[in-house]
Amino acid sequence: MTRYDASEIEGKWQRVWEQRGTFRATADRSRPKYYVLEMFPYPSGKIHMGHVRNYTQGDVVARYKRARGFNVLHPMGWDAFGMPAENAAIERGVHPARWTYDNIANMRRQLERMGFSYDWSREIATCHPEYYRHEQAMFLDFLEADLVDRRESWVNWDPVDNTVLANEQVIDGKGWRSGAAVERRKLTQWFFRITLFADELLDELARLERWPERVRHMQENWIGRSEGALVRFALLGRADRLEVFTTRPDTLFGASFCAVAIDHPLVAERAGSDAVLARFVEECRRLGTTEEAVETAEKLGHDTGLRAIHPFDGRELPVYAANFVLMEYGAGAIFGCPAHDQRDLEFARKYGLSVLPVVAPAGVAAPEVVVGAEAFTGDGRLINSDFLDGLAVPEAKRAMAQRLESIGAGERKVTYRLRDWGVSRQRYWGCPIPVIHCSGCGVVPVPRDQLPVRLPDDVTFDAPGNPLDRHPTWQHVVCPRCRAPARRETDTFDTFVESSWYFARFCSPRASAPIERDAAAYWLPVDQYLGGIEHAILHLLYSRFFTRALSRTGHLGALAEPFAGLFTQGMVLHETYLDSNGQLLFPEQVARRDDGRLVHATTGAPVTAGAVEKMSKSKRNVVDPEDIIAAFGADTARWFMLSDSPPERDLEWTAAGADGVRRFLNRLWRLVDEAPAASGAAGAANDGVLAIRRATHRTIAAFTADLEGFHFNRAVARLYELVNTLTGMESEGPAAIAAYREGLETLVRLIAPICPHLAEELWQRLGHDRLLVETPWPEADPALVAETDVTIAVQVNGKLRATLTVPKGLAKAAAEKAALDDPAVARAIGDKPVRRVIVVPDRIVNVVV
Repeated sequence: MTRYDASEIEGKWQRVWEQRGTFRATADRSRPKYYVLEMFPYPSGKIHMGHVRNYTQGDVVARYKRARGFNVLHPMGWDAFGMPAENAAIERGVHPARWTYDNIANMRRQLERMGFSYDWSREIATCHPEYYRHEQAMFLDFLEADLVDRRESWVNWDPVDNTVLANEQVIDGKGWRSGAAVERRKLTQWFFRITLFADELLDELARLERWPERVRHMQENWIGRSEGALVRFALLGRADRLEVFTTRPDTLFGASFCAVAIDHPLVAERAGSDAVLARFVEECRRLGTTEEAVETAEKLGHDTGLRAIHPFDGRELPVYAANFVLMEYGAGAIFGCPAHDQRDLEFARKYGLSVLPVVAPAGVAAPEVVVGAEAFTGDGRLINSDFLDGLAVPEAKRAMAQRLESIGAGERKVTYRLRDWGVSRQRYWGCPIPVIHCSGCGVVPVPRDQLPVRLPDDVTFDAPGNPLDRHPTWQHVVCPRCRAPARRETDTFDTFVESSWYFARFCSPRASAPIERDAAAYWLPVDQYLGGIEHAILHLLYSRFFTRALSRTGHLGALAEPFAGLFTQGMVLHETYLDSNGQLLFPEQVARRDDGRLVHATTGAPVTAGAVEKMSKSKRNVVDPEDIIAAFGADTARWFMLSDSPPERDLEWTAAGADGVRRFLNRLWRLVDEAPAASGAAGAANDGVLAIRRATHRTIAAFTADLEGFHFNRAVARLYELVNTLTGMESEGPAAIAAYREGLETLVRLIAPICPHLAEELWQRLGHDRLLVETPWPEADPALVAETDVTIAVQVNGKLRATLTVPKGLAKAAAEKAALDDPAVARAIGDKPVRRVIVVPDRIVNVVV
């Protein structure tokens, strides 16, 4: 008997696929297309188990769709700009480009060892000038189309990475990469005008039926469309007015204060002569003014001394600078109605402000409404509100908006949580923004025949900040218009710019234009996109904006959405390990003895298993995929990644689980190796032969449905069942041998998307010359899939006494007789007379005695 040698077999078939160009994609309008794409990786140097899981799922889809006759595009590339390369330059003394390209080469080799069916001829790296020159050209098109803006604004500043962060890149008040507490600074920045598409981005979510509901909900919340009113408060002793946006104009009579963001112009004005206010502002900035920081911080305020005049009753409302009001949302100002907003209530109690209820719950009279520790935020009828009294909340909102408009104190307004996308980053390793600053001409686009604006190679990282600002020559140019001395823009793009259009570049990665429209029209949208839930807002929202901007500037046709289907996979987990001193250990430092005890692999000292957590270097619970391939083979890793958990949930990697998969694949190898040779005509089929054929074809139908529905773990379970069925079958006689071989061949064809190397080898050993990857998907015979028998329950006086397997559609009289003849049922009836028998065909028989 031959031996299953994973390393030899996997290398063999990878070479065959490469030599034959098996996975190269070309447009073919005679066939339906299918574009499968996994979110491309940052070239950190090593693939990790999260990559393996994500890319295995995508590869299963790609191979399955190819077998179903689709013309499949399945590309791979590298999201190659970003801070880690600059950090490596500082720590290792190596140029970011060299570090990045070396990592790309290593990671490509690792991915190739996994046997993923990528069209490597379409490989792109976003740090390559041939990629980013097209990005610069598109930026100039966006600029001409008024989709780009440059303005001064408050920004999130990462003091460790020394760069601006978008709101989405601030997690719990800290930089998403560095973990440093984010500061607020005012800088002149470049913005993409994503807010122009706010309504469209929101409305189209409802049509993305193959996206997870959770992701659509997250994007809907981030866009944050709010209908309300803009209220203009006169300011005592001043000519200007304070503008406040509110979604609850019905509660205006309950206002007891106004509050403005610390970045509001009124605060800046007052802080110049109020040292206490100035210190308050600085303290708020140190504590953080991002949304995450505001939500968790104690709500603090400082009375500016300004007084807002209520537009109806003339009351003077104190105006506070408050740490819980954000300049980015609404108008950077609120009015506080403590009785009906919990945050406002806590603020009012803290600073001794009045609390007047203006909405009464249903059935509660105005005098009986009391505000305790909880604000009332539900529906009801208006009280203590002059012309609004007695109105329901929706009616009161409309009435108040109309009255504000009639007296010139406000108007109805729709506002959004979404803000324009700030894309300026103060770093070297990014795509240069292609503009020149001239003292006479202002901002001047770089002439298109001078693209790409390349990054200089001779930069230094011996000081904090952007090396481009310190370069002796790179930024110094002449103005393209007036030929006077001028300066290049030294900011580079946010790396999310590169990942917002790469899916379109894959359609024609060597084209002279950024996007070849015919190719894009053929391949786009991406039919199935796969990646992590952590990109639900940033990357996906930006890509949706970019698609619209590219259509508006003529790079794409009428493409509504970039990704027709989206799947977000769970994380890969692993045990953590602690030595006797409580220090974390890597898995390779731990050995498991025969009695199950964990010990240090070198010293033999006891080791304790800790929590099962997401694989990360900080937890030292990472497993190197190359070690897994060396120990078990790529097919074993691929199978395990699909078999142990639903793909959208987290998966715990265990060596014992991988070893179990390896034993199963060896069992499958032996089944094929020991299979009897085909013996001519099948001959007549008996019940046993029909049973095995039914099992085979029902597996085809169920397995196919599971792949279509992304139920990979369920699909794998069906293959285990079929192997068990085949193992227990007697393969004697022509009909039995034919059924057995049909089952084996089906099994091999079904495992092909999951274990492609093993499947190719077994297919060849079964006597086939044609590559399995070029073989159509098996089709189930409807006659063999149809259920011929059913199991019915038999009850006596409502209590289950037996179950019977009977032909489907059995007549009521025959079902009744079969039930009464059953020994268990007869014992339950005893000598009692049968009064009635109720038969529900194919389901139940109930005997009443």
